[in-house]
Amino acid sequence: MLDAGALGEYLKAFVAIFVLIDPIGAIPVYLSVTPSYTPAEHHRTVRRIAIATALILLGALAIGSPALALLGISLPAFRVAGGLLLLLMALGMMQASPAGARQFHEEASEAAEKPDIAVIPMATPILAGPGAIGAMIVYGHIRSTAVNYLVLAAIVVVVAGFSWLALRMAAPIGGRLHKTGINLLSRIMGLLLAAIAVEMAANGLRDLFPALGVVPR
Repeated sequence: MLDAGALGEYLKAFVAIFVLIDPIGAIPVYLSVTPSYTPAEHHRTVRRIAIATALILLGALAIGSPALALLGISLPAFRVAGGLLLLLMALGMMQASPAGARQFHEEASEAAEKPDIAVIPMATPILAGPGAIGAMIVYGHIRSTAVNYLVLAAIVVVVAGFSWLALRMAAPIGGRLHKTGINLLSRIMGLLLAAIAVEMAANGLRDLFPALGVVPR
């Protein structure tokens, strides 16, 4: 049974992963690299994008802790670095340029020429980029239990499902929201992500320097 504290952490993890993947913000990129796709190609590509995104994040969840231990990186240090990375991404989202924070212009040009864009660049780095991967590693330490990993895995599957739905409906969503609507949503999600990023970095700094957690009398 999950207590209130754990439920709060998992809700925060869900919001962070959803905002980092940002399936709505990825719609303009997806439409730009699939202008000539038939409906069958569109459906097949969207399915592969969602599956690849889920597998990448589940892989980060599974091997994140062993990788940090192998490299001798402490979790607090990784939290600080991850928080700074998420903050940079949040600033990009609030400036309505989320794709630019994940993909260089040269990569975007190369993507337009690829016959298959499902895994690269759509699944990674557009959706499951460094920020989402880093967040999965950090949230993998919420609890050292099998239940923790199962809940986080469920979060990944749900968010990947949202990504599948958003990209499946990319044309009508893009047509209704237009660029202005998508930018507005990105700015709102960027603000949420900034708050999560600051808290993540602050928790890491507090663990690295315990004196920071002491409130002077």
